[in-house]
Amino acid sequence: MNDRIKDITYDSLYKTFEERIAQLKKLPKMREDDSIESTIEKHGFSRRDFMTWAGAMTAMLSLPATFTPLMAEAVKVADRLPIIWLHMAECTGCTESLLRSANPSIDSLIFDYISLEYQETIMTAVGWQAEQNLEHAMEKYKGRYILMVEGGIPVGDTENFLTIGGHGHSGKHTAELASENAAAIFAIGTCSAFGGVQAAAPNPSGAVGLSEVTDKTVINVPGCPPSEKNIVGTLMHYLLYGTLPALDVFNRPKWAYRLRIHDLCERRGRFDAGEFVEHFGDEGAKDGYCLYKVGCKGPYTFNNCGKQKFNQGTSWPVQTGFGCIGCSEPNFWDTMGTVNEPLRDRLYATTFSGLGADATADRIGVGLLTATAVGIAAHAAIAAVKNPKK
Repeated sequence: MNDRIKDITYDSLYKTFEERIAQLKKLPKMREDDSIESTIEKHGFSRRDFMTWAGAMTAMLSLPATFTPLMAEAVKVADRLPIIWLHMAECTGCTESLLRSANPSIDSLIFDYISLEYQETIMTAVGWQAEQNLEHAMEKYKGRYILMVEGGIPVGDTENFLTIGGHGHSGKHTAELASENAAAIFAIGTCSAFGGVQAAAPNPSGAVGLSEVTDKTVINVPGCPPSEKNIVGTLMHYLLYGTLPALDVFNRPKWAYRLRIHDLCERRGRFDAGEFVEHFGDEGAKDGYCLYKVGCKGPYTFNNCGKQKFNQGTSWPVQTGFGCIGCSEPNFWDTMGTVNEPLRDRLYATTFSGLGADATADRIGVGLLTATAVGIAAHAAIAAVKNPKK
């Protein structure tokens, strides 16, 4: 009975996606002389490579494999929704994550293909011409464009610490203006989502996340930087559904930020066996032991880094031997930072049964994430006692 209900639900969703793609196809194409197929072919990818990517993205969004052809069709109409990408107070690392690689990935090629109407890092226009392009794009595509913002935003007495262009507008003013008529708004990276490093105490620039300068819903895609797949996946979700995704308590898409780093980590077995790196460079470090004792914040951090990785899926921090610093969490620099030891305010608390791989930010709750423990240290201590080698 449950399988039949699931089939009916997926059938209905499939038809919804088909209707959504059909609607997008009616919108004017931005590039009459180009297509995503020709774009990826120019860079050495085959049709099979493209469909493999579409299948992986389908699975990433927790959809059945039968939806893969629809994912491929959605990419083909990706240029129908123009994108305005603003840079605020940041290091451009999120853009680098998406576009800079030894060989272009299909994810980055999609961003080459779509209509990026304004993106300071990669556009050729400068000065007054750049500002004119932004104003023109916001007016021409009013109510239709997707707004992506990278970087924290100074507010209050320090608002003018970030002043952009010949008009002398503050970053806050530009972000507010661009948010007003956007069809969807994505905060790309932890700086835009929560203020990031700029907002660390004492926060001299008064930096805040994008959601604090607009009353419209902002989808946070945090990470320092987020993986290219989380950026593109958020876009593809909106393309297919035409609506915003299910969100956790911090407005992060659940399909990407539902589980903890700890639950998806390849070193989790070492943790359960009580095998820990005691200090960097020891034998445990060489053998791939758990990094919890040298400060890994994976137990308190929600992201899919261990599955998606970086640099075209090559690696991620824990794989290289350095623990997670919790960069996709609010106020991570102040509450987690670069301290290479377990957090003292989260040690030896009650072990919450059932909060294993099924733990989500919603179930654990904001208070538990910011003020208490997840029972991790007690488990670590017990495991270490059971394993006299450590």
